[in-house]
Amino acid sequence: MPRQQGAQAARRTACAAAGQPQVAAAAAVDAPPAAQEVDWDQVAADLETKSPLEIMDHALATFGSDIAIAFSGAEDVALVEYAHLTGRPYRVFSLDTGRLNPETYRLFDKVEKHYGIKIEYTFPDSQEVMDLVREKGMFSFYEDGHGECCRVRKVRPLRRQLTGLKAWITGQRKDQSPGTRMAVPTVQVDPVFEGLAGGPGSLIKYNPLTNITSAEVWNFLRVMGVPMNELHSCGYISIGCEPCTRPVLPNQHEREGRWWWEDSAAKECGLHSGNISQSSGDEEKGESNDLWAQGAVQPLSKEQLGSLLDGPREKDTLVALYAPWCRFCKGLEADYAELAEQLEGSHVAVAKFQADVERDFATEKFGLKTFPTLVLLPKGAKAGDFIKYPSERRDAETLGMWVRTLTGSE
Repeated sequence: MPRQQGAQAARRTACAAAGQPQVAAAAAVDAPPAAQEVDWDQVAADLETKSPLEIMDHALATFGSDIAIAFSGAEDVALVEYAHLTGRPYRVFSLDTGRLNPETYRLFDKVEKHYGIKIEYTFPDSQEVMDLVREKGMFSFYEDGHGECCRVRKVRPLRRQLTGLKAWITGQRKDQSPGTRMAVPTVQVDPVFEGLAGGPGSLIKYNPLTNITSAEVWNFLRVMGVPMNELHSCGYISIGCEPCTRPVLPNQHEREGRWWWEDSAAKECGLHSGNISQSSGDEEKGESNDLWAQGAVQPLSKEQLGSLLDGPREKDTLVALYAPWCRFCKGLEADYAELAEQLEGSHVAVAKFQADVERDFATEKFGLKTFPTLVLLPKGAKAGDFIKYPSERRDAETLGMWVRTLTGSE
């Protein structure tokens, strides 16, 4: 079957599976809905069990030329393939920060030729880049964090691009970062950026890949013969700017190859900062139910934790600095409780400290930046010493292995 006919068949299958008559979908393209006029939470719920192809088809059918795919030059090329398979017209844009790998630029060229499209490249403001480099040098982000450089080279150009759209499509997946992306929905009102109409709530964000795994994405890419970034064959999984990206080791989480010199829990460049509130979590003020209210996790008061920090310590103690309203802390709850049960009665105590009510204390003593933060207070360490858990993985098995590596087995 010719590729175009196959794409049309795939689109018909997607529409039928989604219960969307093609005529109705086409009409929606002529008159995209205002973001404020749709119950997007309900749309997200309806799309939760749909395939990436069906979600992509819904996005393109709904917004037509007013939506575009954000393509970074990595495995999110899957988005372009899914859009092609729908048989609908689609737009693709990329942020050229000026510091991408040569392999990424070559992929851009391959993608344009493979799909017969023109990528809409967006660049940072040259004066802002020049001012930053002249003031702080080429590699200031290694010393003071990547946030400022990303704002100049990525976030502000993205903001300009999005003001000409009513919706955009990203490659976010839940399994990319257990600390920051586990709650990414299939579609949402963008919590950070504004769209064509202007004002809060004027931009819609689709995340067609959110419910599939990295393995599923790569199987799809291989089966479909999609162009890939050459860096993937060199151990790179998550790919960004050249100075901020490196290969990862076997079984190391993909996001650990990005901004590796920083706290692993804070690895958001700002493009999807709506995943984390300014309080370093997703604050749900209406909910105050505590975490680990029962079980083997020991609660610590400020005085008790201060005493442990100052020493001496009778046991090795693992402490979760948490906030009960934080969805990422809630995501940790089951695994941390399981670890506490496994270590109950051993030489390691598993404890919790509600750091949102003692934020200044936690920031001063432990350098708290995000919730949850896990720290180990080793028995034999000197006063004030602790070890911060560095990984994106927070499952009971990985946490237990880390604790045993540092404390030994008794």
